[in-house]
Amino acid sequence: MLPRSAGMSLSPPPHHQRPLTLVAVIGLATLAIIAFAGNSLLARAALADGAIEPGAYSLIRLASGALVLLPFVQRAPRLADMPGALALFTYVAFFSWAYVALPAAAGALVLFASVQATVMGLGFVQGERPGWMGLAGMALAMGGLAVLLLPGASAATPYLPAILMAVAGVAWGAFTMLGRKAEVASIFTARSFVLGAVFAVPLLLLDASVPSTAGVVLAVASGAITSGAGYVVWNRVSPSLGLATVATVQLATPPAAALGGVFFLDEGVTATLILAGAMIVGGILLTLKRR
Repeated sequence: MLPRSAGMSLSPPPHHQRPLTLVAVIGLATLAIIAFAGNSLLARAALADGAIEPGAYSLIRLASGALVLLPFVQRAPRLADMPGALALFTYVAFFSWAYVALPAAAGALVLFASVQATVMGLGFVQGERPGWMGLAGMALAMGGLAVLLLPGASAATPYLPAILMAVAGVAWGAFTMLGRKAEVASIFTARSFVLGAVFAVPLLLLDASVPSTAGVVLAVASGAITSGAGYVVWNRVSPSLGLATVATVQLATPPAAALGGVFFLDEGVTATLILAGAMIVGGILLTLKRR
């Protein structure tokens, strides 16, 4: 049974990994959120204008991450590595097809709302119960997401792409939970990327065109930097977080993606976005309280 947490629980990490200080936890979690938001921005920039199609984007993203992480593989992947690889592949594939139509911020919103529900649901089944501070933080953060979903707060979200992104969120939540149990985060992540890239090869058959140079560059950047390196950081820090914080910290991604869209994708910023972002950050701070 996992430890009871009032928010962020600095629970003992798997052996082979040194415990992290609170400053390191906050710093690494911040880097992970930047990487998550970067994935949304890169995918939207690459897929929305047809610079690359989802199959090629998924394969190049996974292959680039695998190449960067290859020094951490140590040995050939085995059967025990399959669950993580399947979860990562499912997330990347559905994420890619969803971002053909979804705006960056809306996609991140649907993704991490699904992640939140998946992580907390799996944690509950495994026996971890957040304390009242963790519950209050999650409630405040979810309230921030609700503000973003109010009528008129954002453009209508396409139905089918939203479903695809919700599936991606469930897969990412499962990948996060598997990563929490990994003995060494870098090895787990590297093997997942290697196998995930193999699984993604048939996706090329679903594409109708050859990717442009710009599309390939964006896919490589997503795979090597915001995915490969970013997920090593996340899988390293997530075992040091209680489930309330694992789920809620990721909710900072939608406002981060929205702000990135302002600077890089010419998306607007509104008072609603500012209010929702403040609520989400406030909720995160509540879950960061030590036991």
